[in-house]
Amino acid sequence: MGYPTAANISRVDFKIRVPEVRVLDSMGNMLGVMPTRDALRMAQDRGLNLVEVTPNAKPPVCKIMDYGKFKYEESVKAKKQRKAQKAQKVKEVKFHPGTDTNDFDYKLRQIRGFLEEGCKVKLTLQFRGRENAHREIGEDVISRVLENLKDECFVEQAPKTLGRVHGALIGPPRKR
Repeated sequence: MGYPTAANISRVDFKIRVPEVRVLDSMGNMLGVMPTRDALRMAQDRGLNLVEVTPNAKPPVCKIMDYGKFKYEESVKAKKQRKAQKAQKVKEVKFHPGTDTNDFDYKLRQIRGFLEEGCKVKLTLQFRGRENAHREIGEDVISRVLENLKDECFVEQAPKTLGRVHGALIGPPRKR
């Protein structure tokens, strides 16, 4: 059964519409099966709520707890999880079919740096004017980049051409 979460709680207090429920106290100790109105009265005497934790059980399992405090703790937990998630950055490095060797080497060093930081890198190559007639030259540039980085990256999106742009997406190597 486990600890209740916001996802599996379906009803609170007077919204529980079954005649009998299995009741747990705030510490998780079993109090037994009893009529719903007795369980509600017991929860109210303690200044707490009766929360349906497992509605599909026969009889449904309810827990006596402070529902407001529970909802607050759940929201704090969700906020911490969102904060702990690391957003994946995507850096873009642009090439042209006539990219010279020094520029090519400099851009390779940049890409390696981005990969070491854990960023994904989008490789784009834009064709302009007469370069469109010789697309194979541009495609060779991207394949050369991938060949030079084959041991240092993971190809997430294979090279493909969309209109006048030829591109690929690479990321840091996957951990095994």
